[in-house]
Amino acid sequence: MAGITGLATTFDLPNYAGELFALTPSDTPFLSAIGGLTGGRMTTGTEFEWQTYDLRDPSQRTRLEGATAPTAEERVRANARNVVQVHQEKVSVSYTKQATMGMLATPGAAPFRSVDGSNPVSNELDWQVAQALKSIALDVNYSFINGTFSNPTTNATARRTRGLLAAISTNRIAKATTVTGATAATDTVTSTAHGLVDGDKIVFTNTSTATGITAGRIYFVDQIDANTFKVSTSSGGAAITLGTVTGIAYVKPWATALTPDHVSDLLQLAYDNGGISEQETATLLVNSAQRRALTKAFASAYGQFQETSRTVGGVAVDTIITDFGTLNVMMDRHAPQDTLTVVSLEQCSPVFLNVPGKGVMFEEPLAKTGASDEVQLYGEIGLEYGNERAHAAMTGLKV
Repeated sequence: MAGITGLATTFDLPNYAGELFALTPSDTPFLSAIGGLTGGRMTTGTEFEWQTYDLRDPSQRTRLEGATAPTAEERVRANARNVVQVHQEKVSVSYTKQATMGMLATPGAAPFRSVDGSNPVSNELDWQVAQALKSIALDVNYSFINGTFSNPTTNATARRTRGLLAAISTNRIAKATTVTGATAATDTVTSTAHGLVDGDKIVFTNTSTATGITAGRIYFVDQIDANTFKVSTSSGGAAITLGTVTGIAYVKPWATALTPDHVSDLLQLAYDNGGISEQETATLLVNSAQRRALTKAFASAYGQFQETSRTVGGVAVDTIITDFGTLNVMMDRHAPQDTLTVVSLEQCSPVFLNVPGKGVMFEEPLAKTGASDEVQLYGEIGLEYGNERAHAAMTGLKV
């Protein structure tokens, strides 16, 4: 059976829960950090629940000497729910591929052999399993940030875990308006009176079934007329083929540069509602565009720009001094480019469904049907995000 170094054997099959957190921390920092902080927790149902509560506002409450006890004031708990999402990958490697480790992939001439020892992969099945596990880690990290919730009544539809951005409903600041209801045909987007011109940047918030584009990334507009436009990955670049799609949504980001006051406004929302009280885990989650904006915004703040680093849950992060303390700055490729998210990491945890006799993220061999070895990786994983009021998000920022 294939395996990778350090696999856990708590269950009957090789389990990779720990490896899922530690395999790609630079590419999956949010998942790796919350997994490293908590170790994850288990559930025995596809839907799991946790409780949140708020204390009353403090005041100088006086009591008379010798008085009877005051009227009881109970605190009300609120229930939050999410679901585990199925992550499944298959690996199939032929006997020939496993045996011919000395062959070149793209030979120029016979006999198509490499120099002995030049192939760094000595076990093709193990290597393919490791890559499949990395792919799952990327998917989990993306879902934990961007996932939209779905808990269908039957298994005819896949469950979808609610990501952090979808969970944040209280502390939100929108710096631009999201345009919904756009459609596409081949390489052209139809959006009535879009107001875009050549060279404008947009960020898709919902790509529906469109091909070639990813929600959260920056795209450049090639305006056709008042109601239609094309998009490319670079200004003046080739138009991307999108296919025939409905339900596309996008945002034209804010034109104003980010300032420390904008960041403080967002941090204050989270702080006033009980978040970012633990300095070691108070985090600004950003992609590359807002990482640059943060550096520029704070370049002359607080006398001079100061940036250091620390490790959170095994993930190296930078830190930045703000009005609300020294916060982590976590750059994650899966965060939308127009979004700045304040995260209280200590409130977040991966949740695994424990499959009896198998584990939580396991590898098992599949039935033999031909001259190849086939295995599958399987796990059901969801995000527990604590009290959504402890986090905050600012969207539509300048990119």
